[in-house]
Order: sequence, then structure tokens, then C-alpha cells
Amino acid sequence: MSDHILVIHRWRDRYALYENYIDHSAHRVSYVTTVLGRQSIPESAAGIVTVRATDDFHQVKQAADTLSVRFGTPARVVALNEGDLDTAALLRAQLGCPGQSPMELARFRDKLTMTELVAGAGIRTPAFADAPDADSVREFADAHGWPVIVKPRRGTASRGVMRLESAADLGELEALEPEARLVQTLCPDTIFHIDGLWTGTALGPWTASRYVNTCVDFTEGQSLGSVEEDDPELLGPLGEFTAAVSAALGGRRPWVFHLEVFVGTEESGAPRLTFLEAGCRVGGAEIPFIWREVHGVDLMAAAAAIQVGREPALDPVPHGSTGGWLLVPTPVPAPCEVVATSPTPSSGPAPYAAVVPQIGYVMPKVGGYEHVGARFRFRGGTTHEVEKSILATADQFTLDCVAVEYPGSPVARGGCGLDR
Repeated sequence: MSDHILVIHRWRDRYALYENYIDHSAHRVSYVTTVLGRQSIPESAAGIVTVRATDDFHQVKQAADTLSVRFGTPARVVALNEGDLDTAALLRAQLGCPGQSPMELARFRDKLTMTELVAGAGIRTPAFADAPDADSVREFADAHGWPVIVKPRRGTASRGVMRLESAADLGELEALEPEARLVQTLCPDTIFHIDGLWTGTALGPWTASRYVNTCVDFTEGQSLGSVEEDDPELLGPLGEFTAAVSAALGGRRPWVFHLEVFVGTEESGAPRLTFLEAGCRVGGAEIPFIWREVHGVDLMAAAAAIQVGREPALDPVPHGSTGGWLLVPTPVPAPCEVVATSPTPSSGPAPYAAVVPQIGYVMPKVGGYEHVGARFRFRGGTTHEVEKSILATADQFTLDCVAVEYPGSPVARGGCGLDR
């Protein structure tokens, strides 16, 4: 193996501990990053190139070319953020690097392909179809009924998800920019996310969590929380379901998953589980921190191991601790300036970690869940205890912001140049 490993990185906070995953003294580890992401890159990085956006393939390719001149063609390309998976796959293809290719990634990025594979394995999904235009949505609803859910086939963080109640709402869809979309029947059941490792033959460590509110609600200005589930009668079926989905999408290849599942109840009282979607990466929001801080297991380490060509190996998730998290959005769209915050609750279980912007800070307009407003993490002995703390914090904490207009957001100011 060449000793050059290139990392595409965008987080400002320490979601990934790269020095724990790749020996920076044995390899020349270079980074392509943004101005914000530059703050959490290890000091031992061999080289750094800053770009405006890491999901812009042209910029990243230019940066990779610059680093290749200094360190040779990368032996591996690592990208752990969902928004950078496509860029990394394209870069591997152009550089001739081993690792996940655009074709291999498609089943995890194209939600139509993904759902077809899961349904083909006999796993329950909502009824679904390709939705290239409003007429196809109308035809689907004529066959399956209203309301329907329409969403981009390639999208993150609930971007562009629409609930259409009737044919009268099709005008909203026609007003949008054209892109590949998927239509599904509405499933009203509670949404869970399941995070963990598929080893290629069996489930590795995993956790199941129930959303408090939904990701779609979050895009509309409501807080979003998540609490890990401790009910063994539910965890058993969830584990079997997760193993089936992991095998259907990953086969005998290991992959780290963020799986979303509808959880309802059959007339018999048994859990009714329905596939929603899955990502081939560590879950976003506070999930990487909860795994490390509450459970002592670094799921990012497994994702990085797979991308550098090693077998992933993780300790089991210990019993006895329950984690959860809460995101509070800004009340106005970014960029916006923080003018006031309230203290976290003084009564009841408090979050063990909080990332609250200081007054005067300007929230950048950046995609994903890192720069959304305020972030909180919780731990406790039971699901009930942690959920109570999440709800109390969501009820009592406030974040006041005012919209600002400035051309030089941290991302916009970052050019494409060699930092070192």
C-alpha cells in the first residue's frame, strides 16, 4: 500500500477521531476540508487543502490532485460524512483507488434502488414507485390512495420530503425544480433509527432508538430528539429485522448502517416493522458521540476500517446505560445571529453535554445537523428516564436569533488553497 491516505472531512466538532483510526506516523494522511472543518483536523496531518464545499467534486478533485503531487496517488480515500460519500466514490473511480465505487454506493444513495432490493428480499416496505413527474404521482395515488409521501431519490436530512394530501397538492410538486423522486404510501407508525455494524455474516454491535418528533418536523422548525430503546420484547424483533435488511443491502460485505424503520403494532400485539430507508455510514446528529461517551464504543472506527481495507472489529455495546440526544433549530433560517439563549433545565435530569452557541455568534448556512442551533446529549439508566430529560430540555430551552445578510459566511470565505 502507498503510504498516502486522503481524507475528505467537513465536521468542525470531533465526530471522528482520525488519529485513532489511521496511524498518522506510519502513513502520510492528507485532508481535503472546509474552513469550518479545518478546526478539528489532527495536528499530525501531512497536508491540508481547504475547499468551499466537500460535496463539490470539481473542487475536491483539484485538491486531491494537489495533494497527489506532494504525496503520490492516494492508496485509499476516506469519507465518513454522508454528504461526502458520492464525492469519495467518484474520486476513487478517477484515481483508481480500491474501495466503494459509485456503482456499489448506488444501493445506499438511490432510495428507489434501495427499496427495490429490500422489498425483493421479502421485507415489508410501504408501497412505492418511481415518481419522475406529477402524473406518475397521480397514477400511484389512484392505485394506492391519498395521502402520499414524495421525496428525492438522493437526499439527506429529510431534504425535499413532501406529504401530498390530495391531487390538489400536485401543484406544489410541479413548482419544484426537476429531480429524480420516489413516491410512497403514508405509514403513520413511529419512526426508529437503528445504528450499528453488519460484519458480512451477522450483526455486530447495534442500538435502536426512537425519534422524539420526526426529521420532517425538524425541517419545519420543531426540535428533534432521539432516545435509545431498552424494551427487550421490541429489541428482539428489531434485531432480526435489522439483520435481514443488512444482508439484503450489504450481502457478505461489512458495512456500518444507519437504518430507519417504522414501528407499529399488529392486531396480535406483535411489533409491525416496515422499512423506511438506510444509509451506509454512521448516523448523524449526536449518534457518534453517544456511542463513544455513553457506551464506550466508537462506531466511526468501524466505518474508517472498512474504507481503508481492514476488517472492522468493535466491542459489544454494554448493557445498563441508555443514551439520547436533542437538536434545537434556529428560529430563523441561517445565516443568523444568536441574540439570546436560556439556561438548560435546573430541575430533573440534565443533559451531560451541551453545544450552545454564544450570544453574537453567527450560525453559518451549512447542511447537516452539526450547525442547526443547539445540541444536547443525555444518559441515564432507562429509556423513560432519558426521554423525560429530553422533553424537559426541549420544553424549557430557547434560542433567539435574528437573520443577517453577509456575503462572507465561513464556508463562502474559504477558497481552494493548500494550507500545509
